[in-house]
Amino acid sequence: MASQNQSPDRAAARDAQKRKAIDLAVSTIEKQFGKGAILSMDDKSIDKEIGIIPSGSVSIDLALGLGGYPRGRVVEIFGPESSGKTTLALHAVAEVQKLGGVAAFIDAEHALDVNYARRLGVKVDDLLVSQPDTGEQALEITDVLLRSGAIDLVVVDSVAALVPKAEIEGEMGDQLPGLQARLMSQALRKLTGTVSKSNATVIFINQIRMKIGVMFGNPETTTGGNALKFYSSVRLDVRRIAAIKDAEEVVGNRTRVKVVKNKCAPPFRQAEFDILYNEGISTEGDLLDLGVEAGLVEKSGSWYSYDGERIGQGREQARKFLKENRDALGRLADAVYAAKGVKRAAPAVAPETAAGE
Repeated sequence: MASQNQSPDRAAARDAQKRKAIDLAVSTIEKQFGKGAILSMDDKSIDKEIGIIPSGSVSIDLALGLGGYPRGRVVEIFGPESSGKTTLALHAVAEVQKLGGVAAFIDAEHALDVNYARRLGVKVDDLLVSQPDTGEQALEITDVLLRSGAIDLVVVDSVAALVPKAEIEGEMGDQLPGLQARLMSQALRKLTGTVSKSNATVIFINQIRMKIGVMFGNPETTTGGNALKFYSSVRLDVRRIAAIKDAEEVVGNRTRVKVVKNKCAPPFRQAEFDILYNEGISTEGDLLDLGVEAGLVEKSGSWYSYDGERIGQGREQARKFLKENRDALGRLADAVYAAKGVKRAAPAVAPETAAGE
């Protein structure tokens, strides 16, 4: 009987001893590395909710499961040439600027079209742009911007164009295996902690290459080694699946984005939307398709109806109606997000006054 009474006492004594040892360890860590080096998860100073930056496409926001790109994380956007990778990145820049944030564009390809960026809604006068000479310089600039704590989004376009200094100083035809992969691996080891502390988002645009001699499986791979695949919280595979025509003239592309990796929500979701030349992502067409899918927009034959009102015969006429009626577009956006159960970072549709500027 006495031994049974002693058992809970011994357990309590062991727990108290453990607690004392943990407190001593925490105290030693804080003394050595500074206060805040280690915290309990119930500490109020730890932000448990992931902040988001809208992508500029409602379909992508929903496919990501968060309502946008996660803050404090690395995102990779990859795909074939002219698939819409830079367009997606510029839309993210425009969205972060709408929220009052600061964005930077590291133009390693030296191919940024300022007029196109402006048409997508980017405030080019407020955009920080760098055209670095070497890959080391590009990644060092990214690191300095993130350490400032004042940046919200950094876009690196593209990983394939981050040329190591040794390659630039060498001659054409020099064999330098693994040089870019080592550069990316070292840079990402440094950047991921800084990205998290600054609560910014870094978008790396990447190109695809073909593996030689692959008989089975996917022969495609991305440039810069495997490090970016591991350090990215989100990876988006962008593909052009069809041409959009007005009579015989091609006016845009139908684009599919697959979330091939997502550490913040379930992966492997897909988004399909239109990218129109000189306009970018068609928000109206995107919401129209999602509205039909969610049963919010009725489709009877070729006619589209919303809120009991016919809005157009054929998809293009319905899209034009939504483009001209911003209130209806805003209501539809709210309804789509609510139907999908995804939180919005900010209104996806600009008010009438902003649209007219």
